[in-house]
Amino acid sequence: VHSGRVSIRRGTVAKTAPVMTGTHLLVLDPLLVNLADEGGSSYLRLSLTLQVADVAVKKDSKAKSDRDGDDEMAAVRDTALTVLGEQTADSLLAPDGKERLKADLKNALARHNSALKVTTIFFTDFLVQR
Repeated sequence: VHSGRVSIRRGTVAKTAPVMTGTHLLVLDPLLVNLADEGGSSYLRLSLTLQVADVAVKKDSKAKSDRDGDDEMAAVRDTALTVLGEQTADSLLAPDGKERLKADLKNALARHNSALKVTTIFFTDFLVQR
């Protein structure tokens, strides 16, 4: 070290190339749900788009049918409606309400729709009515 030369040991370091996957957008039809406020008069109108990681398709596998896509969309809408119905107007209108809702939706989708890898959730319309 005093001479200005530092002995560097060269070991083998396993380099792993990051796996790059593409994404696509899954646009859901607008959702309208009663909120969990007392009196049941509050509701939320929400449009959202999911950014979903593409799944690697094997060459010998058959292409996904339209019916499978409809089933997947129905499962996503059901999960979203369940999470949204548990919210209150106050929690949604709080400063961090939308970000918490995105996290709740992402977690619920991961639990109930494990084949769907949601990377980002975008709210394209968000209206709370009391």
